[in-house]
Amino acid sequence: MDSIVILIFLAALLAFALVILFKTVRIVPQQTSLIIERLGRYARTLEGGIHILVPFVDKIRASIDLREQVVSFPPQPVITSDNLVVNIDTVIYYTVIDSKRAVYEIANFIQGIEQLTVTTLRNVIGSLDLEQTLTSRDQINGQLRGALDEATGRWGIRVNRVELKAIDPPMSIQESMEKQMKAERDRRAAILNAEGVKQSQILTAEGEKQSAILRAEGSAQASVLEAQGQSRAIKQVFDAIHRGKPTQKLLAYQYLQVLPQLAQGDANKMWIIPSELTDALRGIGGALGGGDGDGPKGGLDAEDWVDPGPEEKNAFDETALEDPDEALAEARGQAGQASREATEHATPASRVQPDTPR
Repeated sequence: MDSIVILIFLAALLAFALVILFKTVRIVPQQTSLIIERLGRYARTLEGGIHILVPFVDKIRASIDLREQVVSFPPQPVITSDNLVVNIDTVIYYTVIDSKRAVYEIANFIQGIEQLTVTTLRNVIGSLDLEQTLTSRDQINGQLRGALDEATGRWGIRVNRVELKAIDPPMSIQESMEKQMKAERDRRAAILNAEGVKQSQILTAEGEKQSAILRAEGSAQASVLEAQGQSRAIKQVFDAIHRGKPTQKLLAYQYLQVLPQLAQGDANKMWIIPSELTDALRGIGGALGGGDGDGPKGGLDAEDWVDPGPEEKNAFDETALEDPDEALAEARGQAGQASREATEHATPASRVQPDTPR
């Protein structure tokens, strides 16, 4: 019986020693601070490492994490200057720089930061309309951070950054904004389509113009060349006939050979014999009957041949044709210049893109 009592006493003594050891030796993690109170009053702040406490005298009041903390607050309804209610989500990044003040200056610094954020956000948004609220996030974030950092400085807390996570306008406003953006996109698409059609028509007209100019120049050059060729052919035939010394009998014979060609064709209902036919027949009769006929004395061959004289200057010799390659190059240059002018006139002016709500 005595041995059992001794064992119980030793066990209790060992447990008490372990409790004393646990309350005496305290290991503090890195980036963590412990607020120690001695008999109800602040004694010291323990940083990372091993520390010795007075058991049952020193008490840990709070453990503060010194790392940067992130806290997200639920959506808060805020009224803008144009009397529209928007719901805004905020995210706060803060760091505890003084553990003592964070514990003793305010009961719950997280709740204090939340309420301070709500009131400051309402003051800032209340001076902006909906469009400015949607497009001025950086400005709002800066104002919130300045106001919060100034207010939380006495609590030993530094606000590093404030972000607006979401800005949700009313559903009716969202529908109106979507319709407005759709109408704006449709308008820009119609303008771009019209400008494209305009530019296409201008380029097509310029191309047709240059094509017509090139065809006209080619047709003019072809006509001039054809006229020159016919002139030279007629002149060569004329010179060949006169240098061959044709007689009247030969000319009359050729005249008779051409007469059947005058009567060709289905539309010829009546054939009128020219008056020169009798002269031609008379010439042939004189040729067949010698010089005793009714023709001129001595026969038709007695006529002296008339020398056409020196070859006259061709009226088309001085005609200067433009080189086709040069004309084509000039036309292509004019077409390129017209295309550039059409492109410059058809290029739309830069427009300012509307801000898109986030």
